[in-house]
Amino acid sequence: MSSTLLRTSGFRSALRASTAPKRAGIAGATFIRGKATLPDLTYDYGALEPAISGKIMELHHKNHHQTYVTSFNNFSEQIAEAKAKEDIAAQIALQPLINFHGGGHINHTLFWENLAPTSQGGGQPPAGGLAKAINESYGSLDALKEKFNAALAGIQGSGWAWLVQDTQTGAVGIKTYANQDAVVGQFRPILGIDAWEHAYYLQYQNRKAEYFKNIWDVVNWKAAEKRFQ
Repeated sequence: MSSTLLRTSGFRSALRASTAPKRAGIAGATFIRGKATLPDLTYDYGALEPAISGKIMELHHKNHHQTYVTSFNNFSEQIAEAKAKEDIAAQIALQPLINFHGGGHINHTLFWENLAPTSQGGGQPPAGGLAKAINESYGSLDALKEKFNAALAGIQGSGWAWLVQDTQTGAVGIKTYANQDAVVGQFRPILGIDAWEHAYYLQYQNRKAEYFKNIWDVVNWKAAEKRFQ
């Protein structure tokens, strides 16, 4: 992403802030007056190279994530209309679409926060309570990465692998989710990696294991530490 794009991105953020009277965050996602909005990145599209190419980041953010945002808003309007008409059948039919595109928005918003250029701390190991929890559950960070990558490789089709925290026990663990299913309920999302082909294929093609290995070089563990409780 060029400096011009960055400036445009910053202007877009300022414009949103000045025109939106109410803003609320849900699981890292941004909503204005009930509408989801595409979050700006805090780094240049090319800043994660060579782990993730700038072209992938641009397409992933501007195209794929934007589609989830647009679709979520559209289907949200449709389900509101169905509720107003007391059309229960239509509400039932629309709910899976709300879940899919809303999950895509939330998951990707967390994903961008999960990443950082090496110049901004990307790849630096976790510290504090999260590091202790990882060691207690997996023995070491390297052991966690190995099991996490195995979980990613085991996803059939599209999905995500997440380091989650059990809200009842406080322990961390690895869970996989199909498609755009969001981490909700008993588990809190700490760190997620996108295993959809659009996240890596343009650069890695059929070598997705190489993508899973290299992405750890730009994982933002500081963001993960903030989610850990």
